[in-house]
Amino acid sequence: MSRVFIVVAILVSLVGVMTVTGFAQTSGPSDAWIPGLASFIIPGLGQMLNDQIDKAIIHFGVAVGISIGGSIASNILWRSGFWYGYSIVGGVYLLWSVYSGLDAYNVAKEQGFTLGMTGDGLTLGYSF
Repeated sequence: MSRVFIVVAILVSLVGVMTVTGFAQTSGPSDAWIPGLASFIIPGLGQMLNDQIDKAIIHFGVAVGISIGGSIASNILWRSGFWYGYSIVGGVYLLWSVYSGLDAYNVAKEQGFTLGMTGDGLTLGYSF
């Protein structure tokens, strides 16, 4: 069981290093971290902020599928003595959340996503 957590920690660290070292960098200020964080917390939310509705539905559907399908499978396997299945489901969900967050961050960075206040209210801006 501890091997799973070590592998997850290594993968998260590698993804973090790739992001910090210039993965999909553009010039100018950007609030790309907002869709990235939103999609990490709820997979698909960042894609929705990036105006990628089809991708948002897929990301959210996969997250729900991992949660429901993994829980059902773990419950069935738990009765057979496979007691650490819920940890595997949690690890897979974490990996999907990290991927979804990175995808939303990279797309927002490429599009020049900004969020700010104007005299008319809250605005979302994209630079193509």
